[in-house]
This record gives sequence, C-alpha cells and structure tokens, in this order.
Amino acid sequence: MSHSQDKTPPAQLRDKRPDPLARMYGWANERYQLDGLIKFLKSKEVPMTRASIWYYAGGVALFLFVIQVITGILLLMYYVPTTDQAYDSVQYIMAKVHFGWLVRSMHAWSANLLILLAFTHMFSVFFMRAYRRPRELTWVTGCVLLGLCMAFGFSGYLLPWNELAFFATKVGTDIAGELPLVGPLFLEIMRGGEDVTGATLSRFFGLHVAILPGIMTVVLGLHLLMIQRQGMSKPKGWSSLPHSQRRAMPFFPQFALRDMLLWFVVLNALAAVAVFAPMHLGHEADPFAPAPAGIRPEWYFLAGYQALKWLPPTVGPINGELIGVIGMGIVGLLVLFVPFIDRTPEGGPRRRVLDIAGFIFLTGLILLTVLGHVLE
Repeated sequence: MSHSQDKTPPAQLRDKRPDPLARMYGWANERYQLDGLIKFLKSKEVPMTRASIWYYAGGVALFLFVIQVITGILLLMYYVPTTDQAYDSVQYIMAKVHFGWLVRSMHAWSANLLILLAFTHMFSVFFMRAYRRPRELTWVTGCVLLGLCMAFGFSGYLLPWNELAFFATKVGTDIAGELPLVGPLFLEIMRGGEDVTGATLSRFFGLHVAILPGIMTVVLGLHLLMIQRQGMSKPKGWSSLPHSQRRAMPFFPQFALRDMLLWFVVLNALAAVAVFAPMHLGHEADPFAPAPAGIRPEWYFLAGYQALKWLPPTVGPINGELIGVIGMGIVGLLVLFVPFIDRTPEGGPRRRVLDIAGFIFLTGLILLTVLGHVLE
C-alpha cells in the first residue's frame, strides 16, 4: 500500500476541526464555567398565563436604559457643560455632527419611554402581587430605580440650557425648596446658590453623568441579582394547579429570545419616532427674560405639579405647597413599603381594598397628568 493511501483527505480533516464558535465557547467555558450558568438559566421557568405579557416590561425598561447609556456617551463627546457653550454645543450636535440629531432625539425619547415602562412595570407588579414574600426587597429596589430614572430626567432636562428647560428647572427646584426643615439647604445645594445659574448647570451635569449612573449601577445590579435568584413570580392560584396544567416556558433560550426580539421591535419604533418627531432645541435660555407662558415640567412630574396648583396658598397658618410636598412624600413612602403593609391573605376583603386603592391611585395619576398637560 502506498504512503499516499494512508493520508486522510484535507476536506475530511477540515470537517473534524471544531467550529470557531465552539472553540471560542470552549475557551471561555474553561475559564468562567459557562456550562453551570447556562444550566441555571435553563432551569428557570416563566409561567404562561394571560398576564405573561407583563413579564416583558422590565426587560424592555432595561434595554431602554442601555440605549440611554450608549446615546448619552455619544452626546458627551461633543457637549460642553457651561452656560456660554452648552446651548451652542447641542446645536452643533444637531446641525453639524453626522446623525447627531438622531442620537439626541433617541436619547430624549428613550428617556421618556424608560420612565413610562418603569411605571408600567411597577403597576403590573403591584396588581399581580409579585411584591409579596420573598420579593419585598426586589420591590423596594424597583421603586428606587423608578425614582432614579425620574432624577435622571430632571437633571438631564436642564443640560441643553434652552428657555423651556431653564424655567422648568427653576419651578421644579422651587418646589423642592418647600421641603420642611431641609428645603432651603436642599435648594441651595441643588442650585449652587440662590438662583439657577452656571453653578446649577455644572451640578446637574455632574449629577447626570457621574453620581446618578454610579448609584443606578449598584441598585440595578442588586435588583437583577434578586430577580435571578428568586425567579419569576407565579400568578395567583398557580401553585394549587396540578403539575400537568402548569404551562411554563424555559427562561433560556425561549423567553430570552422573545425578549430580545421585542427589544429589536422597540429599537425600530424608537428610531422611527426619533426620525418623524425629532426633539427641537428651542431658544437659548435668558435668565433675565420673563418666563414664557405655558411653562410646565416633563409629563412624569405633571401629576404632582397639577396637584400643587390646585392647593390654596395657605391652609390655616401652613403654606399650601408645603402640605402638598409632605403629602406626596407620604404617598411615596406608602408605595415603597407596600410589601410590608400588605399582609392580607389572598382573596380576602382587605386585599380587595388594596386593589381598589391601587386602581384609584393609578386613575388619579393619569387624570392629573392629562389635566396638567391640557390646563393652563
């Protein structure tokens, strides 16, 4: 037999070589034990019920936060946080930088959608009772994340240094200054003085790009860790069903792939909105000009803003705005500690009262937001 007959054809040798992706996975698996992580993810299940659609709200909110980070970093490369250059730098981004207008519009619209999805996620968790034991701290960290998202919106609103943002920030910080005892000190810390100036812009910029992202990263990491450890909450009556009737989907890869497909849809919708309804810059802020008519805060602050407008200037010897701020603070604390307040059995009359209270709160929030937008 000749020596050439002992050789394996080159094509067969190539077929026996590991796939490049398999080699990469093997390299990473050897160092980080990915098999164990994938096994853990495959063991998790997502209940399949009529309410399953609400499980996607948290994932979409997370995706929008990632878009915020990416677009924010791109804007940061050209933005100058000074009163004499902030407006011009944003104008330069929109007019001169390639696709700068698109990036800024996507950043602004994704911020609004992020807060909307965070509210949607919070109320879906409330009405599905997914905050109950052992998920009390998951609810608390979620509420903190919602507050941080609103703080991101408030601090970022001033950065373009346009007319609308300047006067809306002035109104918003005035309301914060009504806090009892700490209000005046808090107001001076926020503004860097008695009025909204360049010091306020610098402080809001630092808050928006350094302090809040650091806090957000820690709280978001804790929130996601708790969700991964405890899994998806089960709907009412799930545990009492026979095992054969419990329809569920593996978290990985089925639910994860559906989640990513929804992200792709949201990204395309966001890009379409940014193209057909771009965010306009308006006029540059002039601290010495009178406030233009119709100044309002962003929509997610409109409910509180409208409620404060309806309060009388004084209630007896107490300032009306002070009562409103204290009342909103109490409502916020009640929402934060809902898991520790709700100790009622499933289906009990007290549980129905809590559901009705939640429905009234949601309806009032929507109604006040609409009225705050419509009414002068």
